[in-house]
Amino acid sequence: MRKLTHSEISAKRIPLDRVTSASRIPLVVLVDNVRSLYNVGSIFRTSDGVFIEKLILTGFTPHPPRKEIEKTALGSTKSVPWEYAKDPTEAILTLKARGYRICCLELTDRSIPFSGITPGNFPLCLVIGNEIIGVSKEVIELSDIAIEIPMYGTKQSLNVAVAYGIAVFELAKIWREKGK
Repeated sequence: MRKLTHSEISAKRIPLDRVTSASRIPLVVLVDNVRSLYNVGSIFRTSDGVFIEKLILTGFTPHPPRKEIEKTALGSTKSVPWEYAKDPTEAILTLKARGYRICCLELTDRSIPFSGITPGNFPLCLVIGNEIIGVSKEVIELSDIAIEIPMYGTKQSLNVAVAYGIAVFELAKIWREKGK
């Protein structure tokens, strides 16, 4: 076994000049009041890895151009379609009108395991929330589904960017293996 070179790895990737025409999974991610620029950068980078349809940054979530976002995004702000919307509820209502199911990554009285999503739930909007308070009450009320990541230790949650990575890769797996 040997480690691949950068050029070997790059040969397997979609070139930046073709990302706008490439087929993406029908998954929009809404970021609800995440405060850390480094978490936002990590969310961009993970979003590129999954090849989501779009990232919507809402509320006081910082957005590009910011050097702190780029530090962890490593250029993915150019490959991930994104927009900023002050009010998350307006963005959600627009997505609902377009046929998206709204799915918050949050502990609620009706949360299901993140692996319980089916291809029938797509197109999907995954909502992730603030590092301290999570997804806002108003956004939870607009959600169709709530998913959670099983926790086996003493802590009840993960860092928002880590939790997002786990959930979004599982959702992408569900779509890619069963949804086509």
